[in-house]
Amino acid sequence: MDTPTCPICSRTLGKVNTSKHHLIPKSRGGKDSELIEVHNICHQKIHSVFTLKELRDDYNSVEKLITHEEISKFIKWVSKKAPEFYQRNARMKRKDFL
Repeated sequence: MDTPTCPICSRTLGKVNTSKHHLIPKSRGGKDSELIEVHNICHQKIHSVFTLKELRDDYNSVEKLITHEEISKFIKWVSKKAPEFYQRNARMKRKDFL
């Protein structure tokens, strides 16, 4: 059996510090959208960079997420960390009203 990896950073997924990410946010019509299992740090980074509207309209696939400049820089940094590494990301001051 293959060891599962995070589709964002490609590091091995462990049994701790992981969560599921809806590629289309549930609150923006994605209740039944594809779910991916990612590290918590990767999940938080996604939500610190993009609004829910941006996730729905422009960044609704792994390919689109990982090619964004800020996410790409994050991946380069986090790829050197152990799979169980975790720290909170700073939240950007963005509003998700639209």
